[in-house]
Amino acid sequence: MRDRTYWVYILASDKLGTLYVGVTNSLERRIAEHRAGEAEGFTRRHGGRRLVWSRGFGEVTQAIRFEKQLKRWRRDWKIRLIEADNPHWADLYLEMMALPPLHPDLAS
Repeated sequence: MRDRTYWVYILASDKLGTLYVGVTNSLERRIAEHRAGEAEGFTRRHGGRRLVWSRGFGEVTQAIRFEKQLKRWRRDWKIRLIEADNPHWADLYLEMMALPPLHPDLAS
């Protein structure tokens, strides 16, 4: 069994825009789906395509637990979390795609 990273992430429609919190086992694939409009629901309706924050977890249960907590956070707490690491709300997906894949299945 290989080690896997599970990701909790925040997408934004724009700086200080609509926020979306999600969890995935493949950050590159999931963000690409959001950006292509393949992800049904909230992000398609509200335009959340900018990856502004993410954190990896070694256990899926930890990632899901944190995602559920983060979804209950007040908006200003989420903004502080984002701005602690990404004060300019840069699209981290663009930086991530310039690096080798985070997920072993994408390392072809």
